[in-house]
Amino acid sequence: MKDKTVMTDRHRLHDEEASGSKNHEGNGDHQSDHATMGHMHHMEEMKRRFIVSAIVTVPILLLSPMIQQWFGFSLNVPYRKAIIFVLSTFIYLYGGKPFLIMTVEEIKTKKPGMMTLISMAISVAYFYSAMSLVIPGGKEFFWELATLIDIMLIGHYIEAKSVLGAANALQELVKMMPKTALRVAPDGRMEEVDVSMLEKGDTIVVRPGEKIPADGEVVEGESMADESFLTGESKPIFKKAGSDVFMGSTNIDGALRILITKSGEENYLSQVIGLVKEAQSSRSKTQDLANKAAGWLFYGATATGAVTFAVWSAIASPMDAVLRTVTVLIIACPHALGLAVPLVVAISTSLAAKRGILIRNRKAFETMHTIDAICFDKTGTITEGHLAVSEAISTAAQERLLYYAASIEQNSEHIIAKSIVSYAKEEGVVPGNTEGFTAFPGIGAKATVDGQSVMVGGPQLLSRESLTVPKSLQPYESSGSTKVWVVVDREVIGVILLSDTIRETSIAAIESLKALGIETWMLTGDNEEVAKEVAERCGIDHYRANLLPDEKLRLIRDIQQNGKTVAMVGDGINDAPSLLTADIGIAIGAGTDIAIESADIILTQSDLMSVVHAIRLSVATTKKMVQNLWWASGYNIVAIPLAAGIMAPWGIVIEPAVGAILMSVSTVVVALNAQWLKREGG
Repeated sequence: MKDKTVMTDRHRLHDEEASGSKNHEGNGDHQSDHATMGHMHHMEEMKRRFIVSAIVTVPILLLSPMIQQWFGFSLNVPYRKAIIFVLSTFIYLYGGKPFLIMTVEEIKTKKPGMMTLISMAISVAYFYSAMSLVIPGGKEFFWELATLIDIMLIGHYIEAKSVLGAANALQELVKMMPKTALRVAPDGRMEEVDVSMLEKGDTIVVRPGEKIPADGEVVEGESMADESFLTGESKPIFKKAGSDVFMGSTNIDGALRILITKSGEENYLSQVIGLVKEAQSSRSKTQDLANKAAGWLFYGATATGAVTFAVWSAIASPMDAVLRTVTVLIIACPHALGLAVPLVVAISTSLAAKRGILIRNRKAFETMHTIDAICFDKTGTITEGHLAVSEAISTAAQERLLYYAASIEQNSEHIIAKSIVSYAKEEGVVPGNTEGFTAFPGIGAKATVDGQSVMVGGPQLLSRESLTVPKSLQPYESSGSTKVWVVVDREVIGVILLSDTIRETSIAAIESLKALGIETWMLTGDNEEVAKEVAERCGIDHYRANLLPDEKLRLIRDIQQNGKTVAMVGDGINDAPSLLTADIGIAIGAGTDIAIESADIILTQSDLMSVVHAIRLSVATTKKMVQNLWWASGYNIVAIPLAAGIMAPWGIVIEPAVGAILMSVSTVVVALNAQWLKREGG
């Protein structure tokens, strides 16, 4: 269904080399710690090898005849050749070891590429220079061997440091997971236990200032909770009996007794960590192109090197031929090409996670910048997903209408009743006392308020009681909103309209998407009147109402058949078929109900602006990848022919040292350009 892959062989080898073992047992925390420690160890290893190699490079440079000639000095040291050979052998074996080891792995898997080219270049330079010590007429290039290894090591250090940044972002999530919890024993005692011992159905107590150790439901107590790491919302959320709480959030100011509903790998934070890991290992389609380019470059450089050696052997000396061949191989080293995409992937994944954008499918994420049409579910996506009072119409004073309605509804636990009571309180109306409360399921309720018989309910109540709606209220009978009629002493005195509230950011998000040239659709199972109103208020281009899940799916296919790339945004549960059918499926909404298996992109915030942020980050990410591929390999188009000596008749040649510098510049530019994504996409 969705493309996945494992970490690249080179990064996997980094971790294995750092840990000293290919096998590691432990839970998710230990695996995450191992991965991060592996990257850190590798970074420190590259740094250490670079420093040692750079120190050894100094005497090699001073003892090299070519360097002495260039800078106009002479340094006569006894046993110079023996000393420079020993130092160069050390730097070849010590500084070049990582590349030589990874070359063996590439050859074993029959996939020669970047490491093979690097090893070929340094090996040719080393053995060529060693032979020149005993063969008359040869030139020493030990200094080029040393500087090339130094450049490669510093490039690897930059890469490891950048990759570690993304690994650290994952570690920050892991740190949010508490280690211990205060569990309520069957006999009522409090016992401190390891979080791994908690099970679904256990009751725990979380004191002020502590992190919540598992997903659950508050059964006792009230407090504010900081869930900013989940939703990006800095304002604390009020929690009371019946409220859901999530592992890793912080209980701020009150003690909570919580019934655990999800434990272990089921909890939301574990799912987020899993998604970030999956995103880091998900294959990028641009990475596929980079890997292919590296393979082509290997064969192209090998063929060019062979032709170069043959031609220069014929027209000049074997030493000149080797010199030109070494230069070709140095120029072709695609270290920057291997850096081009992984760095951008690592940084974009980290940036996305910080904004609550969890990338499950890299290919889908990179496709987001090509979206032509985007379809939205209505309920819970464009709207809040729960009814709220939109208008109260009365034949007399509105305050009297709300007073009677709230007085009756305060006795009910129904969501509509709660919305009416809440609205009345917001309007400053205090409900009165009732007597003889009676509920009629599916119809309404009645009671005596201040000695008057009061009834509230929907259209069924009017039919049941054979009541007539006053002429001034009759236009509202056909409203698409949910209607609650208020009746006092068998006289209809008003109606309260409730509708699903449009999210504050939905209108701005739709405007932003249209500004990007994206066609907007709303696909809903709600009625025509409600759908039309929401679409018009949000400025949505097209809408379809009264749709069943399979009808949404067919409509998405119809849009695709018109040659458009389609994204579907839904709550990830009822819209699962549509999310799977669309080119990009986006599940929106914080909480544990995200349908991870059906979406390519998971947005933890219930905010359509997150969709806009995801698209913009996709644009910036793809742009950086393409730029890096050009920086990493574009110079080869000119440099390799020059290295082969095609312009030699006109006195234009590239020495191995210049080749190393060009390769180095390309690597540094790629690394810095990837880091710039933090500004453009953050």
